[in-house]
Amino acid sequence: MIEASISAVPGLIITFLILSALVAVPTALVAKARNKPWPLRTALAIYLAGILAVTLLPGDAGLQTGQCDTGMPTHLFTSASSLLNIALFAPGALLAVLLFRRPVTVAAAFVYLSGAVELTQSVANLGRSCSVTDLAANASGSVLGSLAGALWLYQQKQPPRRPVRDLLWGTSLAVVCAVAVAGIFHSRIDSVDVVAMDDQRRDLAESAVEADEWIATAARGVFGSDTQVLETATQKNGSRLKITAKTNRGSISGWWPNRDLESAWSSNTRGDEGSFSKQQVATAADEFTRKWFPKNVAGSKQRIRSVGDGATRAYVVVYRRYMDGVMMPMRLDLTITTTGRVIGFTARTVEDPALPPVAIDKAKAVDLAKRETGLPTESTLLLAQQVKGKWRPIWLVGSGEQDIAIDAATGERIPGAQ
Repeated sequence: MIEASISAVPGLIITFLILSALVAVPTALVAKARNKPWPLRTALAIYLAGILAVTLLPGDAGLQTGQCDTGMPTHLFTSASSLLNIALFAPGALLAVLLFRRPVTVAAAFVYLSGAVELTQSVANLGRSCSVTDLAANASGSVLGSLAGALWLYQQKQPPRRPVRDLLWGTSLAVVCAVAVAGIFHSRIDSVDVVAMDDQRRDLAESAVEADEWIATAARGVFGSDTQVLETATQKNGSRLKITAKTNRGSISGWWPNRDLESAWSSNTRGDEGSFSKQQVATAADEFTRKWFPKNVAGSKQRIRSVGDGATRAYVVVYRRYMDGVMMPMRLDLTITTTGRVIGFTARTVEDPALPPVAIDKAKAVDLAKRETGLPTESTLLLAQQVKGKWRPIWLVGSGEQDIAIDAATGERIPGAQ
């Protein structure tokens, strides 16, 4: 609080001096008029003015209005910021105890003052930071200052006034203030954990650096060792990062920290004049996928077809995995030239979901679709799809004009299945 105040609050010293003069003069005059010792009263008034100036003067730092950092107090007696906050409230509590000789009540009152300050910092648009750590540090300073004042009184053989009443009043004030402050914070203030947010931002930054290194390594492995990364872009999606890199040889993207490549396309999409046969291309594709997509190709089936003709033709190599006749959601498609160069790929790495058993066979699915559309069936496909967030075995029955999705476990039509 103090560090932020000194650096972020312009005119703090001047404001404190003006505010001190405004409270010191009347306090001293009233004390003299009532034949009361004025130095201690004036010192306490000046110190309270200083607390208010340091904590409530508008600045340019802090959380949004209505927010408070409610992370657990950390390094309460070790960090410079917390020690300064303790030092801010301890002298004021000490002066108050010497003046009123009621240490328990003074400690409770200063803890309440700290809570009121933090609450004001949160609800008022002051550009200040409300923090539970500051509240704990200020409360610690209040208690320590009150204890120091009580010890000084005992050394001077000036025991507290009416210690039983002080204990009852102080305890009651502490309970009432704690309930009031806690209730207001719970009902009116949005809790944020700045430490956790800082840790998340730091972890995200570190993760982004590691993701950049990984995607650069993958780019060199896919496009060649002389590949140079020109720029990268990172997009957060839940707990994962999607990292995309543009290189001098093409673009590539994948997911971190899963290390799952998603797609890559060479800037040179022309076929090469090579001599690889279809079988050699299939072998080259297997070698490539075992290195970069071991989770995708395990247990999958490979299909290959040519694209184009002549010396520059290429091949599309498709990998799919089937469980009990149902095509799993994993996808992997590669385009490879007759020299074994990978022009590009698209991949979807998904664990095989647990599915209910298939109860509707192909013939039954075709019959159900025909009843719905009245059209002859041209194609059928049994695959796993998500329906309302759950994986289901789905028959996709196509008629050329209208496709029907049927739950293969129940026989129900699935409108808009994805």
